[in-house]
Amino acid sequence: MEPDLFTAAAEDRQEKDPSSSPLAVRMRPRTLDEVVGQQHLLKPGSPLRRLVGEGDLAHGGYSPAGPSSVILWGPPGIGKTTLAYVVSKATNKRFVELSAITAGVKEVRAVIDGARRALGGHGKETVLFLDEIHRFSKAQQDSLLPAVENRWVTLIAATTENPYFSIISPLLSRSLLLTLESLTDEDLRALLRRALTEERGLGGAVTLPDEAEGHLLRIAGGDARRALTALEAGAGSALAKQEKEITLQTLEESVDRAAVKYDRDGDQHYDVASALIKSIRGSDVDAALHYLARMIEAGEDPRFIARRLMISASEDIGLADPTALPTAVAAAQAVAMIGFPEAALTLSHATIALALAPKSNSATTAIGAAMEDVRKGLAGPVPPHLRDGHYKGAAKLGHAQGYVYPHDVPGGIAAQQYAPDAVKGKRYYQPTRYGAEARYADVAERVRERLTGEQPGATDS
Repeated sequence: MEPDLFTAAAEDRQEKDPSSSPLAVRMRPRTLDEVVGQQHLLKPGSPLRRLVGEGDLAHGGYSPAGPSSVILWGPPGIGKTTLAYVVSKATNKRFVELSAITAGVKEVRAVIDGARRALGGHGKETVLFLDEIHRFSKAQQDSLLPAVENRWVTLIAATTENPYFSIISPLLSRSLLLTLESLTDEDLRALLRRALTEERGLGGAVTLPDEAEGHLLRIAGGDARRALTALEAGAGSALAKQEKEITLQTLEESVDRAAVKYDRDGDQHYDVASALIKSIRGSDVDAALHYLARMIEAGEDPRFIARRLMISASEDIGLADPTALPTAVAAAQAVAMIGFPEAALTLSHATIALALAPKSNSATTAIGAAMEDVRKGLAGPVPPHLRDGHYKGAAKLGHAQGYVYPHDVPGGIAAQQYAPDAVKGKRYYQPTRYGAEARYADVAERVRERLTGEQPGATDS
């Protein structure tokens, strides 16, 4: 029996007894119009609407530009599987699901062979939903190419990782890459209120006051599945106590998570973020972890936290620890790929490394001083010997004449003027002697001597 997205037995059971399925399953949209968020992908004529056959009647049942295979990219819990489910319910095509966690080349080839038989024998097209395609090896992804290129199947592939790194180029070029956006609080709020009132959901059995709703949105972190799971847990606790309202206390008890007093759009957002960075700057690793935990528990966007850490790495550490910025950048890339809850580990890793690193703000003060001079008008023309000399007539203008190629000089440093006359002799970079920057301080002094002939201690200004 071919693997199907939802087996007939499970569907029959759900129809007879909806409460037997989790709330997140019961509230799955049945049509594209019920999908929350992703409106940029659901416009008339979009690939997703064409996949479910919308617009086919305008072409007499046939479209000369059939829907392409698509790759859905986005964090967990924002609707990738849901969109595939909607397609499976709305289209009259064969719908087959595979998971890259359990399937291999053998299973892929079996699906493709079945699709070719159905297309050739009955004219029946096949939609293949492949979840977590990033887990497929190159060879496994290669096995999909003939079917996608010849449209023996229409592929819907879902991934939480950057497809430019995790999916082979030939498959990317034959598919449309659709980026799903994180669900907003308003998206989740609409979903929660629908789940509270609709018969297939909680059918009005309980209510959710604003305070509890706000807490539920925070702990959901943009994940619809997590939001509905927490709502179901809170509703179950309230009904067990014969209460008609899911209070904040009941919700906290049911999900075992305290409400953090934190407004992501208000002063707390900036105050806690500021405290995190200042704690890192002050090398208090424990305080930094406390503020990081508050931001995570409040449902702060992990990408916002990662951006602040990258800024801190250059602003407060710089060359005192040259590994700080690569660590922060790697953390940001990892966060974008994995999302919460695992991203908390990555953010902790980076926060600890930055808090305990030696500190230097020389990079901050150097660019600040240079920009201040530029704003004052201290710029001036580029020295003639540094100007571009690759075009006809440049030599007649004196451009690039007299330039000394550093690689032709012993030591690789040529004694010549690089700065415009207006800022000649300016020393913007004032290195500290903290951590690894002590080495840069020595190098900078030696290089300046070679470039200008000045002795150590020349005037700074």
